[in-house]
Amino acid sequence: MPSLSRRLLSISLLGSTFLAPGLAHAQDAGELPVSDQQAEEPEDVISVYATLNPLPAFDYPGQVSVVEKDKILDFNPSTLADVFAAVPGAQFDQGPRRTGDAPTIRGLSGSGVLIFLDGARQSFVSGHDGRFFVDPALIETVEVVRGPTSSLYGSGALGGVIAARTVSADDLLDQGENIFVELATGYQSVNEESRASGTGAWRSADGMVDLVGHLTYRQSGDIELGSGLALPAEDEILSSLLKAAFRPSDHLELFGSWIRYGADSNDPQNPQGNNIAGPGNALVFRDAESSTLQGGLRFDPSGNELVDLNLTVYRSENSVEEDEATNPRTTDRHVETVGLSLDNRSRFALGPMAGLTLTYGAEYFEDEQSGADSASMDGRRGGVPDATTEFLGAFLQADLTAAMPGPLPGEISLVPGVRWDHFRTSEPGGAFDIDRSRLSPKAGLTYKPISQLMVFGTYAEGFRAPSFNEAFADGTHFNIPDLSAPPGPFGPSFVANLFIPNPDLRPETSRTWEGGAGIDLSDLLSRSDRLTAKASYYRSNVDDLIGLDVEIPAGCFSPALAAFAPCGTGPAFGNTSQNVNIRNAEIEGFELEFSYDAPWAYLRGNLAMIEGADADSGEFLEGVLAPDTLFLDGGLKWQAADLRLGTRLTAAEKFDRVNDPIEERDGFTVADIYAVWQPSSGPLEGVRLDLGVDNVADTNYEVVNAGVSQPGRNLKATLSWRRGF
Repeated sequence: MPSLSRRLLSISLLGSTFLAPGLAHAQDAGELPVSDQQAEEPEDVISVYATLNPLPAFDYPGQVSVVEKDKILDFNPSTLADVFAAVPGAQFDQGPRRTGDAPTIRGLSGSGVLIFLDGARQSFVSGHDGRFFVDPALIETVEVVRGPTSSLYGSGALGGVIAARTVSADDLLDQGENIFVELATGYQSVNEESRASGTGAWRSADGMVDLVGHLTYRQSGDIELGSGLALPAEDEILSSLLKAAFRPSDHLELFGSWIRYGADSNDPQNPQGNNIAGPGNALVFRDAESSTLQGGLRFDPSGNELVDLNLTVYRSENSVEEDEATNPRTTDRHVETVGLSLDNRSRFALGPMAGLTLTYGAEYFEDEQSGADSASMDGRRGGVPDATTEFLGAFLQADLTAAMPGPLPGEISLVPGVRWDHFRTSEPGGAFDIDRSRLSPKAGLTYKPISQLMVFGTYAEGFRAPSFNEAFADGTHFNIPDLSAPPGPFGPSFVANLFIPNPDLRPETSRTWEGGAGIDLSDLLSRSDRLTAKASYYRSNVDDLIGLDVEIPAGCFSPALAAFAPCGTGPAFGNTSQNVNIRNAEIEGFELEFSYDAPWAYLRGNLAMIEGADADSGEFLEGVLAPDTLFLDGGLKWQAADLRLGTRLTAAEKFDRVNDPIEERDGFTVADIYAVWQPSSGPLEGVRLDLGVDNVADTNYEVVNAGVSQPGRNLKATLSWRRGF
């Protein structure tokens, strides 16, 4: 794919021009006078999920983004999808409605992306209902690991991992405080959404017990699009969090939490894109509910380098019930996941210049799905089989860091790992069954000749087991009119396209090579400023991609063809849908992520490019590719006034890597502006006011698919007050 290589060369030359002045400034930055407050050392952003051995995200031999609370708040988000502009190579393909939130990482989506909420797997996957059932007001950090991570997490991590962590007492209570209260309210104009939330935290005087509670309510209506049209939508959301921790000693912590999300909405059966209700896409009253209950312990005895243990037990339950507005029909999809994960770190000193950390553990989880349709003969829902999948896995990872031998400068880190998984997917009664095992290796290498510079390379294999929907789907997929038969008194007759199970599906597998480099520089333009930048190129071969093969008899569309391919229902007429292994894909991409922060200003951003083709046919990969996209977020800090002024810019090139010209999308540039006022002292200390305008120019642009316009100009405001006692 030479076009990507040419673009990478241009970016490399541009990057050299951009970074060279900064390296020169580093020599004399210490001469600039600053206050003591400005001279504080910037803190590293820590990644937990990239290796399960917490380390600075910069040092990871791969690409991981950690979006912390301060950056989440700057987006003033309505859904968690809003903040993913800050993550290169990751986006949501849902369209303007929140009810279809569906994340994509490096072109892979659905079961190819793992989602964790406080360490609990979220396994709900649906064709149209979305996957993310959590309010952004609950979230403290979002971590996105890009690229295969099956060596730690097993099936599903072909594209990567999204791990959201909810707020805890340690995030809210400063030293010496035992009580915390926060109240917030907000509004945005594009869908007339109003929000109210409250958070409370308490810690015992001896620090042994802490509690956190949170409640958020949102209500919104129709969405004003950049095209000038209004997209019918209406939803009402109530989210809550209860969290507790108990520390009987300095070495042991017991924890538990309950997270609930409930959303009632009126929208089409398929809420994604710019779909509106009508024939074949009925208006439904949708009731989405999610509940995650988890608990566990952390045990880290001081002085014992062999034990640093985490144990998590959880139960996640997600369901979407749809009640058609004009027909007496109700459908339901319910997925329950129960699981247990255990991981430990053992650390060894290998002399004065080397160290080794072994991270190892095991995991068991079970996904169980049930579907219902009040209009079917047997009460079962087509395409939503009652089925169960069980996974058992064990993993081992080494992290060896050592000084380079002899005269070579710097240090080297080697991170090899492997995981074994056994999975079984079955229907009740054992009519169909898939029983397989898989090994997933990975190895990463980092070399830092100096502490400010790193280069890395990684090889990883990933896999995704066929889901129960893909393997065992049966029942009606859709109904179509039989145009070969004369219409009756009430219009044309209809025939059904039926799902056909395929228990012979093979897992999707991938082999990915990735290499890159990064810089981490301080004191460039003033003391205590910091520039970090990290870029990488990756190439993946993905085999046995699972896709839906839909066959419809030609006679259904033409009376002239009915004699050769008669129209009818089901396999006898070839009117079927079946999931099959259909493609071998080649995907390559480039990602750049950078951040500059100083006492007086900041600039962060990213660039993502991806290309891919079917290795057999040479066609572009539909649903995988995206336009080259640049994101920038910068602003000025006026410390004397406790004020920040910022702007965000998203620019995408024309998207023409499509097999059908009708799917081409124009390039676009969208700008946002925002202001944050947060008094640091006086009677208004604890108040925060966020004001902003998204899509300032009311641009009509398309991100998901051609014809799917995004929201137009959006005025946003949030007022909050917090206080610790």
